[in-house]
Amino acid sequence: MATKSKQSGKTVGYVRVSSLDQNTARQLDGVQLDKVFTDKASGKDTNRPQLQAALDYLREGDKLIVHSLDRLARNLDDLRKIVYSLTSKGVVVEFVKENLTFTTDDSAMSRLLLSVMGAFSEFERSLIKERQREGITLAKDRGVYKGRKPSLSDERVAEVRQRVADGECKAALAREYRISRETLYQYLRT
Repeated sequence: MATKSKQSGKTVGYVRVSSLDQNTARQLDGVQLDKVFTDKASGKDTNRPQLQAALDYLREGDKLIVHSLDRLARNLDDLRKIVYSLTSKGVVVEFVKENLTFTTDDSAMSRLLLSVMGAFSEFERSLIKERQREGITLAKDRGVYKGRKPSLSDERVAEVRQRVADGECKAALAREYRISRETLYQYLRT
Protein backbone atom coordinates (compact mmCIF):
# COMPACT_ATOMS: atom_id res chain seq x y z
CA MET A 1 0.00 0.00 0.00
CA ALA A 2 1.64 3.25 -1.12
CA THR A 3 1.15 6.32 1.03
CA LYS A 4 1.55 9.95 0.10
CA SER A 5 4.82 10.26 2.07
CA LYS A 6 6.32 7.31 0.19
CA GLN A 7 5.64 8.99 -3.13
CA SER A 8 7.23 12.29 -2.08
CA GLY A 9 10.37 10.85 -0.48
CA LYS A 10 13.94 10.93 -1.74
CA THR A 11 15.49 8.21 -3.84
CA VAL A 12 18.86 7.45 -2.28
CA GLY A 13 21.59 5.20 -3.63
CA TYR A 14 24.19 3.29 -1.67
CA VAL A 15 27.31 2.09 -3.48
CA ARG A 16 30.16 0.04 -2.02
CA VAL A 17 33.37 -1.20 -3.57
CA SER A 18 36.04 -3.13 -1.70
CA SER A 19 39.09 -1.18 -2.82
CA LEU A 20 39.99 2.36 -3.77
CA ASP A 21 40.75 1.50 -7.40
CA GLN A 22 37.45 -0.25 -8.13
CA ASN A 23 34.88 1.58 -10.26
CA THR A 24 31.68 2.65 -8.50
CA ALA A 25 29.92 3.94 -11.63
CA ARG A 26 28.54 0.63 -12.91
CA GLN A 27 26.58 -0.26 -9.77
CA LEU A 28 23.69 2.18 -10.12
CA ASP A 29 24.31 3.33 -13.67
CA GLY A 30 21.16 4.75 -15.21
CA VAL A 31 19.20 4.86 -11.93
CA GLN A 32 17.75 8.32 -11.18
CA LEU A 33 18.85 9.26 -7.64
CA ASP A 34 18.47 12.33 -5.45
CA LYS A 35 21.54 11.47 -3.36
CA VAL A 36 24.28 8.82 -3.40
CA PHE A 37 26.41 7.53 -0.54
CA THR A 38 29.61 5.70 -1.58
CA ASP A 39 31.95 3.61 0.57
CA LYS A 40 35.27 2.29 -0.62
CA ALA A 41 35.66 -0.31 2.10
CA SER A 42 35.16 -3.97 2.86
CA GLY A 43 31.63 -5.13 3.47
CA LYS A 44 32.66 -7.49 6.25
CA ASP A 45 30.92 -5.33 8.85
CA THR A 46 28.56 -2.38 9.03
CA ASN A 47 31.21 0.01 10.33
CA ARG A 48 31.33 2.03 7.10
CA PRO A 49 31.07 5.83 7.31
CA GLN A 50 28.91 6.37 4.23
CA LEU A 51 26.57 3.50 5.13
CA GLN A 52 26.07 5.08 8.55
CA ALA A 53 25.52 8.47 6.90
CA ALA A 54 22.92 6.94 4.56
CA LEU A 55 21.13 5.20 7.43
CA ASP A 56 21.05 8.49 9.37
CA TYR A 57 19.85 10.42 6.29
CA LEU A 58 16.96 8.16 5.27
CA ARG A 59 13.48 9.12 6.45
CA GLU A 60 9.98 7.71 6.18
CA GLY A 61 8.89 7.75 2.56
CA ASP A 62 12.42 7.52 1.15
CA LYS A 63 13.70 4.69 -1.01
CA LEU A 64 17.19 3.17 -0.69
CA ILE A 65 18.49 1.58 -3.87
CA VAL A 66 21.48 -0.78 -3.73
CA HIS A 67 23.02 -2.70 -6.64
CA SER A 68 22.91 -6.07 -4.86
CA LEU A 69 22.54 -7.70 -1.46
CA ASP A 70 26.29 -8.19 -1.03
CA ARG A 71 26.94 -4.48 -1.57
CA LEU A 72 24.87 -3.66 1.53
CA ALA A 73 26.07 -6.47 3.80
CA ARG A 74 28.26 -9.56 3.63
CA ASN A 75 26.46 -11.61 6.23
CA LEU A 76 22.83 -12.48 6.75
CA ASP A 77 22.54 -11.01 10.25
CA ASP A 78 23.73 -7.56 9.15
CA LEU A 79 21.60 -7.66 6.00
CA ARG A 80 18.40 -8.46 7.87
CA LYS A 81 19.18 -5.95 10.60
CA ILE A 82 19.71 -3.12 8.11
CA VAL A 83 16.70 -3.96 5.93
CA TYR A 84 14.32 -4.47 8.88
CA SER A 85 15.57 -1.29 10.57
CA LEU A 86 14.92 0.74 7.42
CA THR A 87 11.56 -0.78 6.54
CA SER A 88 10.34 -0.31 10.12
CA LYS A 89 11.06 3.43 9.64
CA GLY A 90 8.96 3.45 6.48
CA VAL A 91 11.92 3.34 4.06
CA VAL A 92 11.62 1.14 0.96
CA VAL A 93 14.74 -0.92 0.22
CA GLU A 94 15.37 -2.06 -3.35
CA PHE A 95 18.09 -4.36 -4.69
CA VAL A 96 18.58 -3.90 -8.44
CA LYS A 97 20.48 -7.08 -9.36
CA GLU A 98 18.13 -9.42 -7.51
CA ASN A 99 15.04 -7.36 -8.48
CA LEU A 100 13.85 -7.37 -4.85
CA THR A 101 11.98 -4.62 -3.02
CA PHE A 102 11.21 -4.57 0.71
CA THR A 103 8.64 -2.31 2.36
CA THR A 104 6.84 -1.92 5.68
CA ASP A 105 4.08 -4.14 4.25
CA ASP A 106 6.39 -7.13 3.76
CA SER A 107 4.86 -10.54 4.19
CA ALA A 108 6.32 -13.65 5.75
CA MET A 109 7.25 -14.75 2.21
CA SER A 110 9.28 -11.61 1.52
CA ARG A 111 11.11 -11.98 4.85
CA LEU A 112 11.88 -15.60 3.91
CA LEU A 113 13.10 -14.50 0.48
CA LEU A 114 15.42 -11.92 2.07
CA SER A 115 16.82 -14.58 4.39
CA VAL A 116 17.31 -17.15 1.62
CA MET A 117 18.90 -14.69 -0.82
CA GLY A 118 21.09 -13.26 1.96
CA ALA A 119 22.18 -16.76 2.96
CA PHE A 120 23.12 -17.54 -0.66
CA SER A 121 25.12 -14.33 -0.84
CA GLU A 122 26.95 -15.16 2.41
CA PHE A 123 27.58 -18.73 1.20
CA GLU A 124 28.96 -17.45 -2.12
CA ARG A 125 31.38 -15.16 -0.27
CA SER A 126 32.53 -18.09 1.89
CA LEU A 127 33.19 -20.18 -1.22
CA ILE A 128 35.22 -17.38 -2.79
CA LYS A 129 37.36 -17.04 0.34
CA GLU A 130 37.81 -20.82 0.52
CA ARG A 131 38.93 -20.99 -3.13
CA GLN A 132 41.28 -18.08 -2.50
CA ARG A 133 42.88 -19.88 0.47
CA GLU A 134 43.20 -23.07 -1.59
CA GLY A 135 44.81 -21.12 -4.44
CA ILE A 136 47.31 -19.51 -2.07
CA THR A 137 48.18 -22.91 -0.58
CA LEU A 138 48.76 -24.39 -4.05
CA ALA A 139 50.85 -21.38 -5.10
CA LYS A 140 52.94 -21.68 -1.92
CA ASP A 141 53.49 -25.39 -2.62
CA ARG A 142 54.77 -24.49 -6.10
CA GLY A 143 56.96 -21.74 -4.64
CA VAL A 144 55.12 -19.05 -6.59
CA TYR A 145 53.38 -17.27 -3.71
CA LYS A 146 55.65 -15.41 -1.36
CA GLY A 147 53.00 -13.46 0.53
CA ARG A 148 52.94 -9.79 1.20
CA LYS A 149 56.23 -7.93 1.43
CA PRO A 150 57.21 -7.28 5.07
CA SER A 151 56.34 -3.79 6.32
CA LEU A 152 59.61 -3.48 8.24
CA SER A 153 63.15 -4.63 7.56
CA ASP A 154 64.82 -7.03 9.98
CA GLU A 155 66.82 -4.12 11.42
CA ARG A 156 63.67 -2.08 12.05
CA VAL A 157 61.97 -5.09 13.67
CA ALA A 158 64.94 -5.49 16.03
CA GLU A 159 64.74 -1.77 16.81
CA VAL A 160 61.02 -2.00 17.60
CA ARG A 161 61.54 -5.04 19.82
CA GLN A 162 64.24 -3.24 21.77
CA ARG A 163 62.10 -0.14 22.24
CA VAL A 164 59.18 -2.27 23.46
CA ALA A 165 61.55 -4.06 25.86
CA ASP A 166 62.61 -0.61 27.11
CA GLY A 167 58.97 0.08 27.96
CA GLU A 168 57.83 2.34 25.12
CA CYS A 169 54.12 2.48 24.24
CA LYS A 170 53.25 -0.05 21.53
CA ALA A 171 50.48 2.07 20.01
CA ALA A 172 52.85 5.04 19.69
CA LEU A 173 55.49 2.84 18.08
CA ALA A 174 52.95 1.46 15.60
CA ARG A 175 52.01 5.02 14.60
CA GLU A 176 55.67 6.07 14.33
CA TYR A 177 56.58 3.11 12.11
CA ARG A 178 53.30 3.47 10.17
CA ILE A 179 52.12 -0.07 10.80
CA SER A 180 48.98 -1.36 12.47
CA ARG A 181 49.14 -2.46 16.08
CA GLU A 182 48.31 -6.00 14.93
CA THR A 183 51.34 -5.96 12.61
CA LEU A 184 53.49 -4.72 15.50
CA TYR A 185 52.23 -7.55 17.70
CA GLN A 186 52.96 -10.07 14.94
CA TYR A 187 56.56 -8.82 14.78
CA LEU A 188 56.82 -9.14 18.56
CA ARG A 189 55.49 -12.74 18.49
CA THR A 190 57.98 -14.00 15.88
